[in-house]
Formats: sequence, structure tokens, C-alpha cells
Amino acid sequence: MAVRSLMLSALLVGLVTSGQVFATSHSAPDHSPGIVQQGADTYAVMIGDVRVTALSDGTVPQDLHELLHGITNEKIDAMLERAYLSNPVEASINAFLLEMGNRLVLVDTGVGPLFGPGLGNQLIDSLHAAGVEPEQITDVLLTHVHSDHMGGLTRDGRIVFPNATVHVGKPDVDFFLDRQNAELVDYDIRYFDQAITSLKPYVDAGKVDSFDRTTEILPGLTASLHPGHTPGSAFYTLESQGQTLTFIGDIIHVAAVQFPDPSVTIAYDVNPEMAASGRSKAFSVLAEEGDLVAVPHMPFPGIGHIRKASEGYDWVPVEYGNRTATEVR
Repeated sequence: MAVRSLMLSALLVGLVTSGQVFATSHSAPDHSPGIVQQGADTYAVMIGDVRVTALSDGTVPQDLHELLHGITNEKIDAMLERAYLSNPVEASINAFLLEMGNRLVLVDTGVGPLFGPGLGNQLIDSLHAAGVEPEQITDVLLTHVHSDHMGGLTRDGRIVFPNATVHVGKPDVDFFLDRQNAELVDYDIRYFDQAITSLKPYVDAGKVDSFDRTTEILPGLTASLHPGHTPGSAFYTLESQGQTLTFIGDIIHVAAVQFPDPSVTIAYDVNPEMAASGRSKAFSVLAEEGDLVAVPHMPFPGIGHIRKASEGYDWVPVEYGNRTATEVR
């Protein structure tokens, strides 16, 4: 198997200049509006008595012809055009803040500075917009150990969340903190180097709580392992007053393609076959249960429902609201 170049930044297309992305040419009609600089962004919902705030770390352009596997470029373009999109597409990098009594819980930390200027690295601004300082975070839940989910843990070699315990699947810790695994499984060495840069300082400081089975992280917040995208990819399920929200990590990257066809994989999958199987199973369960899910790479805020469709599944984003909350009459 040829060595796969999995680093997202190496596959980004276009130029980022003054917040405007200029994409490479393509044959499909471009129905997408131009991208302009937006800055910090937040959006909050209530799950029972827990306030959950989506935090934007920005967006990045992705060349799906390079990234998606198990599908032709022609079919990719047709599916994108049906969604009024064209290649390359913007991928959101979403993180989520949970206010749980005296604990402030952050699900994923964005990419931090790892992708370079103009690409991501907006989480701290979004956190400030939500009225929270990094020092106030008590728990960080990593859906998996990839750069755009744990890159914000450190900056210039310093721990960004000094008072937080990092919760993460043990298989990911074991895998990504051992550089020898890169050659064993033919996976890009840069992911291992970035894990050592971003996650290992927390390990060395005794601030990592890893799990290898379904575990209650905090009252009402349960972690479960769903390997495939990475060995220790995790879901986190929040339950409060009869309501449920599950943070599902990277089982989905491109809604217009992978919801209709869950068999399509992406270059970042450590085990593509397991990732595709896990996605199909998770979509089926989540669609049947109808509970809310939170997704890192859906368009911000990345909260919604997965619904069975005539062809695969649909994404139904949460209803937008912007007013002072009052009792519904």
C-alpha cells in the first residue's frame, strides 16, 4: 500500500488572502457564495439544564478529489452540484462548550496554530465571545487525536488549558504517542509528531484520563469507543432531564457525499473499512433514535439530526433562534 499523505494542511487548495479563499478552477458550475472573514462565532442550545455552546475554530477548504476514496470524481461533482456546492468545499472546525454545574467542559480544541496563518485557530476568540477564559476549562473531551481536534491544547510549547483534565480514548494515546506506529500502519508521521507536541505535555503533567471502554466521564456524560477513523475515536453522550446530545467526532466529513453514501471514506481514516462500517452503523442507530448530534465538520454550529432518506441519510440542522428566551405560549 502506497504511503498516504494524510495531513489536511498539505491538501488544502486555494489561497487565503485577507480572509477570502480563491479556489482552483473546476469544471462543475460554482453555485457557492464567496467566503469572507467572519471571526469568532458561538451558538448555544439547552440540553435539559446543560447549556451547550458551539464554538467555531474557523473553516478550511478541502479538495475532495484528493481526499475522498471509493467514489469517482465525476460522482463527487454531481453530488456536490445537487447541494449547490463545488469542489473544493469549506469544512467547519467546530468545538463545543458544556456548562455542567461547577464544571466547564470543552469537546475538542480545534487546530490551534498547526495549519498555519488564516486556517482555523479561532477557538480562543470564540471561547472569549462566550465569556470563558481557557483557565476556567475543567475538562477537555477529545473525540480523537487528530490535529484539528487536539491542536489547540498547546501553543508555543505551553499548555493552554492548565486546569483541565483531558479525557481521550486510550487506543489513540497508545497509537499516536508511539512514532513507530507510523511505519507499521503506513500512516503520516506528522500526526504522531503533532500528538507528541500537543497531547504529550498533558500526559507528562498527569492531566490525561484515558479510557478503553464505555465510561461515565462526569454525571450525565458518557464516553464510548467507535474505532475506525482512529483506533480510539470516541463518542460522548450528554443526558439531562430526558434530553440527549451525542458528540460523534469524525464519522462524517462531507454531508453532501457521505450522508447519501456512507461507504465513501476519507484519506484521514486509519482503517477505512472499519470507518465505513462504523459510520453506517452509527447513522442507522442515530437516525432511529432521533436524538440530537453534534458534529465537528458540519457547517456551524454543527448540531442537528440524522434522518433516514430514500438514498442513505439526510442532515437536518437544529432550528435557528435569536431572541430572549421566554415561556412558550
